[in-house]
Amino acid sequence: MNNRPAPAHAPTPWIRDMTPDDCEAVATVRVRGWQSAYAGLMPQAHLDAMDIAEDAAVRRRHLTSRNGVVNVVAERPGAGVVGWAALGPYREEGRRLERGELYAIYVLPEQTGTGVGRALMTEVLARATAGGHPDLALWVLKDNTPARRFYERAGFHADGAEEPFDVDGVGVPEVRYVRPLTS
Repeated sequence: MNNRPAPAHAPTPWIRDMTPDDCEAVATVRVRGWQSAYAGLMPQAHLDAMDIAEDAAVRRRHLTSRNGVVNVVAERPGAGVVGWAALGPYREEGRRLERGELYAIYVLPEQTGTGVGRALMTEVLARATAGGHPDLALWVLKDNTPARRFYERAGFHADGAEEPFDVDGVGVPEVRYVRPLTS
């Protein structure tokens, strides 16, 4: 249950394609999102060491690589970019499959519970469906209960697959969630 009070006025975020000019803002969303969502779930030293400038350089490289990944951002008037999502073909053992994969969806911590994540998810589902994917999968930290609830409310279900995820030598297990798509 979300115990945050609803904002007095939270305009619907505007979702659009990410551009190279958004890389620093997206890196801010990603780094702050990790630091907030994964506190207590992975080594704090790793979270503390995350660097927005370094992440922005990685986002820029990924964005310009033309690798079939769709990147979208959520903007709010006066606030700029407040959320980001990335999706593309499902990756398994170096192969890309017909199934789609949600690689990332993050919002600024202060935007949690304001509808930004739902708006991004709606866009991701529409784009994955339009892209012809029969379903959409994602990986989430096993102990990230708020994220798992968010995905379940969006129609995803855990399919029983688990993978280890190593962060600075610490095992942080992930579980796979899947949602069928219809055109």
